[in-house]
Amino acid sequence: MQDVFDQFDLVLKAFWLTVQLFLLSGLFSLLVGTVLASMRVGPVSVLRRASGVYVTVVRNTPLLMVFIFVFVAAPRIDINSSFLTKGVIALTIYTSTFVCEAIRSGINSVPLGQAEAARSIGLTFAGSMREVVLPQAFRATVPPLASVLIALLKNTSVGAAFGLLEATARMRFFTNNNADDRLLIFFTFAAGYVILVELLSFGASRVERKWKVASR
Repeated sequence: MQDVFDQFDLVLKAFWLTVQLFLLSGLFSLLVGTVLASMRVGPVSVLRRASGVYVTVVRNTPLLMVFIFVFVAAPRIDINSSFLTKGVIALTIYTSTFVCEAIRSGINSVPLGQAEAARSIGLTFAGSMREVVLPQAFRATVPPLASVLIALLKNTSVGAAFGLLEATARMRFFTNNNADDRLLIFFTFAAGYVILVELLSFGASRVERKWKVASR
């Protein structure tokens, strides 16, 4: 454990990379997932079917295979980027499909009459989604979205297998060099993940409570 404390800056850098992966992937997943959900409930049948096929295929594909495609297959067709960018792309591709389904369930919970009323006053489909439906859908999907984002935070650990020196990769480095302290090192890094997850859960509960009060 002394080695960990002596190089604690490496631990902080590793968790900072984990946070970067989470924040960037989470932001892009929310954006892409919202677009996919809008396509899935939209009036254009081609877009509705295409988004449905995409979501079904990706959701049923292991995250490891998505990482292999982005890190191994994509460069073979001259699609190259930094390791961080590749990690964000892989996590976004995977997580956005779960965000899509969470938001779609929220959209379906909004009474149909509200969307029809929005269309009756001249709003387009995009306008009614943006001004009427999605704000209510997001209020209803805070708990499932929080679960998806917590899963995303833990899924960043897959990047350790592809050269990303995030928390799990750094833990492996320390355990390989300090075999006698493996258990303590494991619990140290596990505690870091627990803290991040608890902070995320706390933030989600505060948002949910605030929106519930605002909607009364």
